[in-house]
Amino acid sequence: MSRDLKAIREDFPALHQTVRGGKPLVYLDNAATTLKPRAVVEAMNAYYQQETANIHRGVHYLSEVATEKYEAVREKIAAFIGAETTEQIVFTTGTTAGINLVAQSWGRNKLQAGDEILITHLEHHSNIVPWQMLCEQVGCVLKVAPINDAGEVIQEEYLKLLGSRTRLVSFAYVSNSLGTINPVHQMVQAAREVGAVVLIDGAQAVANLPVDVQELDCDFFAFSGHKLFGPTGVGVLYGKRELLESMPPFLGGGDMILSVTFEKTVYNRVPARFEAGTPHIGGVIGMGAGVDYIQKIDLEDIAAHEQQIARRAGERLAQIPGVRLIGAARKKTSIVSFLVDEVHPHDIGTILDAEGVAIRAGHHCTQPVMQRFGVPATGRASFSLYNTEEEIEALAAA
Repeated sequence: MSRDLKAIREDFPALHQTVRGGKPLVYLDNAATTLKPRAVVEAMNAYYQQETANIHRGVHYLSEVATEKYEAVREKIAAFIGAETTEQIVFTTGTTAGINLVAQSWGRNKLQAGDEILITHLEHHSNIVPWQMLCEQVGCVLKVAPINDAGEVIQEEYLKLLGSRTRLVSFAYVSNSLGTINPVHQMVQAAREVGAVVLIDGAQAVANLPVDVQELDCDFFAFSGHKLFGPTGVGVLYGKRELLESMPPFLGGGDMILSVTFEKTVYNRVPARFEAGTPHIGGVIGMGAGVDYIQKIDLEDIAAHEQQIARRAGERLAQIPGVRLIGAARKKTSIVSFLVDEVHPHDIGTILDAEGVAIRAGHHCTQPVMQRFGVPATGRASFSLYNTEEEIEALAAA
């Protein structure tokens, strides 16, 4: 990487602690949330300690400063994901909120009985349940593209499910439980050929892979700040402007209006019409600091490091008797899911925790994936830019 790994680790105070009776912390739960560098915490502290004010409506100095910093993040995010304008960037509480916004604002107003929504068997619950709810509300039909034994979407089956009734296609860029990187460009193009709108769940992609929404040609792209070295409770929905402008607000309240009378309300322009009420101002500022941090290092370097670490971890775990890896996609990011013979994954997580090694154990909000592989859960080690070869050995030893 363009920065020394030791120097990067110094930026993350959480890495320099002991747990469970003096064991050095080995943090391998990055797919759930990344640790936060000092720069993110300091940016948020500056807002809360010196610049606390509400935004957009105030005319005093602190409000002006807070507004300027908040909107500067919109510009950073637009540049970071290759959006054409800042008006295409809607701040949300996270990926889940972004997907629900599209389901309820676009889907509930544009879809009707018999229309089809296509997702894949790899999806996180947040890219399944909102569409099921929408189907119950308007009578549309949910279709699911299957996956193979390697944990890859079977592209031939995906193409077969696309048709004249397909109105929306929604899929993850990267599987959060298996690490599979979907062939997003060709999946978007295929959806385009049948005239479908495309939403990409980018939660596991933005901190691990370069993203350009214009190159992808997706209609919507959702992600969360907390997987991007920023705080929890904040995220982004990108949308093509013509689609956002066609969508009614999802929530009503302050700042999403131009005028209000008891007879009629005139809604604000995009993206403000989707940002009702006082937002998570400090969180947005922190998310912007997380983007700044990534850009100082270079995403391509980060991706190469994480994939190398994950590959080595998979090889090392596979050498241990009784360990079985789940998910062998040809293109994967920094996630390794595994089982240990006759040991429940929750017990694996507890045993590793006693040695200071933090992994995730469970169904990872992808119960259909677990059902596909005939298991109740897996252990999941997920890696980030600060993880080391030594931590792989600590995982294997534990």
